[in-house]
Amino acid sequence: MSKSFHCFPLPRCYIRFIRKVNEKKGADGQDEIRKAFDFMLGYVGADMASGPVWMEYITFLKSLPAQTAQEESIRMTAIRKTYQKAIITPTHHVEQLWREYENFENSVSRQLAKGLVSEYQPKYNSARAVYREQKKYVDEIDYNMLAVPPTGSFKEEQQWMAWKRFLTFEKGNPQRIDSVSSNKRIIFTYEQCLMYLYHYQDVWYDYATWHAKSGSIDSAIKVFQRALKALPDSDTLKYAYAELEESRGAIQPARKIYESLLGDGVNATALAHIQFIRFLRRNEGVEAARKYFLDARKSPDCSYHVYVAYALIAFCLDKDSKIAHNIFEAGLKRFMHEPVYILEYADFLSRLNDERNIRALFERALSSLPPEESVEVWKRYIQFEQTYGDLASMLKVEQRRKEALSRTGEDGASALESSLQDVVSRYSFMDLWPCSSKDLDHLARQEWLAKNINKKAEKSAVSNGPATLDKIPAGLASNSNVSGKVIYPDTSQTVIYDPRQKLEAGIPPSTTASGFKAASNPLSNPIGLAPNVFDEVLKATPPALISFLANLPVVEGPAPNVDIVLSICLQSDVPVGKTGKSGTTQTPMLSGPATSDLSGSSRSRPVPSGSSFKTRDRQSGKRKDRDRQEEDETATVQSQPLPRDVFRIRQIQKSRAAATTSQTGSVSYGSALSGDLSGSTT
Repeated sequence: MSKSFHCFPLPRCYIRFIRKVNEKKGADGQDEIRKAFDFMLGYVGADMASGPVWMEYITFLKSLPAQTAQEESIRMTAIRKTYQKAIITPTHHVEQLWREYENFENSVSRQLAKGLVSEYQPKYNSARAVYREQKKYVDEIDYNMLAVPPTGSFKEEQQWMAWKRFLTFEKGNPQRIDSVSSNKRIIFTYEQCLMYLYHYQDVWYDYATWHAKSGSIDSAIKVFQRALKALPDSDTLKYAYAELEESRGAIQPARKIYESLLGDGVNATALAHIQFIRFLRRNEGVEAARKYFLDARKSPDCSYHVYVAYALIAFCLDKDSKIAHNIFEAGLKRFMHEPVYILEYADFLSRLNDERNIRALFERALSSLPPEESVEVWKRYIQFEQTYGDLASMLKVEQRRKEALSRTGEDGASALESSLQDVVSRYSFMDLWPCSSKDLDHLARQEWLAKNINKKAEKSAVSNGPATLDKIPAGLASNSNVSGKVIYPDTSQTVIYDPRQKLEAGIPPSTTASGFKAASNPLSNPIGLAPNVFDEVLKATPPALISFLANLPVVEGPAPNVDIVLSICLQSDVPVGKTGKSGTTQTPMLSGPATSDLSGSSRSRPVPSGSSFKTRDRQSGKRKDRDRQEEDETATVQSQPLPRDVFRIRQIQKSRAAATTSQTGSVSYGSALSGDLSGSTT
């Protein structure tokens, strides 16, 4: 961020002007220039950008003529003091000033320089460390910002926070210097801040209170006076200023501030009346406060707040309950329509334990208040009956409340019904409840749903599309705010997706080449092919493959587990058929239990009914041909159910393959997919 102020154009301009005016006046002119430098550095010498001004001052002092040894000594002393002030000030040029100071001391006396340099070395190190830390805060500040009233923009808030951080840093006295010097830097930082945050009342207040806490009340008063000139409409600053004056015993100045808040008395706010009554009661006594109240209540702008405030003052401070009761009664004639005033009056009567008048007050108020404004009064009435009344009066008031409030809403009938919330309300006390917090949340949710059930029904009917609008009463349909141009989805057809659910839609009815009806096939059109194209694909698909695909489960993801698929394949009853000479596909064979030993003898071999397969002649021991052997092998069935574990299946297959080498004759095994076993022995 650019920092025009940190370039010091105005102070340096001032110095150039003073030097030009006094440069030809000799010694007197030099004294004026020196005073101008001291004056300016007294105000801006603590700034980080004041390094060039310090250097210019030192250069000016070095240029002064010295005719005698005494003048030379005075000049050298002035230069040394200026250097020593500059090197302990955190500025951008602190390191350069330190080098120049070392050279200066060494040029005067090396022996003296050693002691002075070692003395100021820690102070310089502290100033340099503080400068590096301070620079982080200064870099966040925009010194080109204009002093305008706050608008709430993000940039203004950032600058306000940056100045707050910088002020907090300075108040912490990071350099650990003496309190006078530290306060001087804090004052300079506040003055700098107010150049940009001039219209921020909190900055003025912080500045004044810091002065007051530091023990400088007069400075705090001056800050408040400046603040009220900058922000003349700030009532908050006026109250803070009056509080400061009253706290130090200056009653008359404080009274003048309160009177400025009241103005001419016609347009005075209720708060101004109340605060002035309290001020008078604190400092001038009961009669002064009562006299002002009697005058203030005649004002047309006097609200019920003034009555409540003065009644409480009379009751709590003056200990006069009779006057307080009379004030509340006088206000009731004027503010019967104010529910808040009714509740304050009821609280006052509760303090008096005046049960009879409390009931009378509630009855009078509820008879005059409209139902929509009496909700809080009914609530307080029920609480009163729960404390002072019996069960019958408590239930009676609750029922009356329901009847009164049922006329204010559309859900009048449901409002008259008793609910569990009523029981919870009756039997709770302070933060103790007759149920758990979870139950409370559930009951609150149910209450909300009960109140909005009609609205939700109307909304769902509208969202279901135009067809459902005919079923809605005309009154509800006319009150809906749904635009005809907006098309809503039919959410009534929404189905929750479950990947474990199998597809149950049938194939379009058509006959495949195998004679199966497509409608009985559990496959569907998964990729959106045209119906005729999908039928052609099914016609060309073997029935065994269709049955296999139908047994596959729906699996999440594009890559199913291979072992699971193989396990399903090995356990599936895949129908096997053979095409005869006529070209028709044979019906699937039915498998049954069969036993077979590894020697090749077969005790039992069930065959399908109507089969065209022929059995081999066991006594001849000759094979007809290789094709006939394959037909016999496919005609066998599983000897026993195979295990589900894939690894176990593979182990059984390996053991069967190894057994063939030790058997006499020849043994052939069926397909591993079907698990069929066939054997012949020679």
